Amino acid sequence: MKHEITVPEVGESITEVVIAEWLKNDGEYVDTDEVICEIESDKASFEVPADKAGILETRGEEGDTVQVGDILAVIDTEGEAAVVETEEEEPEPQPEPASESETTEGEPVGEPAEASGQEVRVSPVAHNILKDAGISADEVEGTGVGGKVTKSDAQQAVEAKQKSKVERKGEVGGEPREVETPEPEPESRQPEPPVTPEPSGDRSVERKRMSTLRRTIAERLVSAKNETAMLTTFNEFDMSAVMEFRKKYKEQFEDKHGIRLGFMSFFVKACCVAMEDFPIINASLDENEIVYHKYVDMGIAVSTDRGLVVPVIRNADRLSFAKIETEVNRLATLARDNELPIEEMRGGTFTITNGGIFGSLLSTPILNTPQSAILGMHKIEERPVAVEGEVEVRPMMYVAMSYDHRLIDGKDSVQFLARVKALIEDPARMLVNV
Repeated sequence: MKHEITVPEVGESITEVVIAEWLKNDGEYVDTDEVICEIESDKASFEVPADKAGILETRGEEGDTVQVGDILAVIDTEGEAAVVETEEEEPEPQPEPASESETTEGEPVGEPAEASGQEVRVSPVAHNILKDAGISADEVEGTGVGGKVTKSDAQQAVEAKQKSKVERKGEVGGEPREVETPEPEPESRQPEPPVTPEPSGDRSVERKRMSTLRRTIAERLVSAKNETAMLTTFNEFDMSAVMEFRKKYKEQFEDKHGIRLGFMSFFVKACCVAMEDFPIINASLDENEIVYHKYVDMGIAVSTDRGLVVPVIRNADRLSFAKIETEVNRLATLARDNELPIEEMRGGTFTITNGGIFGSLLSTPILNTPQSAILGMHKIEERPVAVEGEVEVRPMMYVAMSYDHRLIDGKDSVQFLARVKALIEDPARMLVNV
């Protein structure tokens, strides 16, 4: 019986996805709930399991764009897994080699092997690997079902080719022969051209298809640069008060709420408080209208092995420190485990990104459109600063805020960042909103 597997719905308003990678080969036996492939939307990737057991028939190749509801694969539920025979088969009789009297000079001994007439089957991933390496699929022995060349077969062929090149380069073929050459006349001697040394070491290249998520990130960043009047303002925050606050209450906070008190909750809370005085920072443009949001849906940029994603903390302006930290931890964990639903990334009115965890001292964040502003945190570094006429060493952080100058004036952006600075340098002001 033939059972169809269709492209599942992966989120509202998403109508098409890309086949990222087939994890099972065409003609291979799969069990129920075994993952057969990965698909990608413009925001995330998803695994597609087999809901029936049987022989897999794939539809489409890696990199193909398919619509939601299209047939992705067919499973023959009556098919059975291949069984390896243990009984030894008798070897086929080999023809005796022809004697010297039966051959004539210039004619090959024996007969050439007949072509099977079957085209070599190659998986899409293996095809791309072999193509980049300049290796014909006919030269590779496939270990997949029916002799299909798999990804591992292609990788082994490329490694063997590279190893062969290195060995040939180090060989000295035969003994040198002395060749007598007439000595040229003195006047005909020309200076020998300089010998250009050949570069040593591995100089191979590797090409990988850009994921749908990475392409979407690239398109959005270029769009933000080209379609907004982006400008960045900078400030420097003294983190002494926040660090002292955390040191004093972190154990009590963790015992009561079961989660650590981090720096992110301070910045989220400070931005929410500052937006009450500068609502334009939390607004956005919709053609010829300014949309003022009466809530703060705070985007938190999270770096994953698949690219940068921005999950959203809903109604962040109404949450306590504990609730903010809980949401930050939950969303970051889902993102890094590649389990973040599309709904958790939708919307957002303002974004905070923290390059400091990677050691960034200063950078210019790019807008997460259609939002009009983004705040960039950076590395905390001890520096000498002037405090009431005295030089002191304090833990300092450079902070950058990029904004759309079409909507936000320089005065508002600078004053907003100064307000956030005042709240961070005196955290108690957040509690009484002064």
